[in-house]
Amino acid sequence: MSSPYFREAGSGPGVVCLHANASTSGQWRSLMERLAPKFHMLAADSYGAGKSPPWPTGYQVTLRDEVALLEPVFTRAGNPFALVGHSYGAAIALITAFSKPTRVRALALYEPTLFSLIDADSPPPNDADGIKDAVAAATAYLDAGDPERAAECFIDFWMGKGAWAGMPEGRKAPIAASVVNVSGWAWALMMELTSLAALRSVDMPVLYMVGGESPASSLGVARLLTRTLPQVEVVEFKGLGHMAPVTHPEPINEAIARFLERL
Repeated sequence: MSSPYFREAGSGPGVVCLHANASTSGQWRSLMERLAPKFHMLAADSYGAGKSPPWPTGYQVTLRDEVALLEPVFTRAGNPFALVGHSYGAAIALITAFSKPTRVRALALYEPTLFSLIDADSPPPNDADGIKDAVAAATAYLDAGDPERAAECFIDFWMGKGAWAGMPEGRKAPIAASVVNVSGWAWALMMELTSLAALRSVDMPVLYMVGGESPASSLGVARLLTRTLPQVEVVEFKGLGHMAPVTHPEPINEAIARFLERL
């Protein structure tokens, strides 16, 4: 079985951090440093990210496959552990908590992108249309052999028009390389079978963070989940967007630290 790459620091109760698409476990470095004095911090790379196994070919990866890949990290974290997740990583965290309720003690989530919930709640046109359009455009550029334009479609959707153009050149290459998996990410998020009603069983403390400037697609998921999860605390970061854990980590990290430290 393939093993994921993960970073590790500190000692104490286990906390596993899961990153967004087009990112890696490295996005959690500052949070790990902040919490290592009190917690056993682990941050893992998902399929096709960082140093973890490449995205499988000829097979549709599900969020449960991502959970299975991460089992060695969960085991190392000890029971029960807390999960921190951003975007795709937050969706993996939710499915982990749903499938392993006795092992997960709390969730700190920044805008899980479980778009399947939107389509199940109301047929298109709906709040998921924006991400579907961005994925379609990115996929078309990939098919045309232009991964940089594909990355631009994806990044500009989440961070605002012009974000890709303004990004330092050194950051563009790894993002363009990872975006080749965009249709796979979208399939995993849009075809997830776990229902909103089933997620009511995730009965544990949940910190649910949103950005005031985030796209309708991730905020649409938030509207559904924040009225469904039994023990949810919602924190909105005004003026910040979906990628705030990467672009403005300090306030996000502080909110996560306060939440975990009072459990």
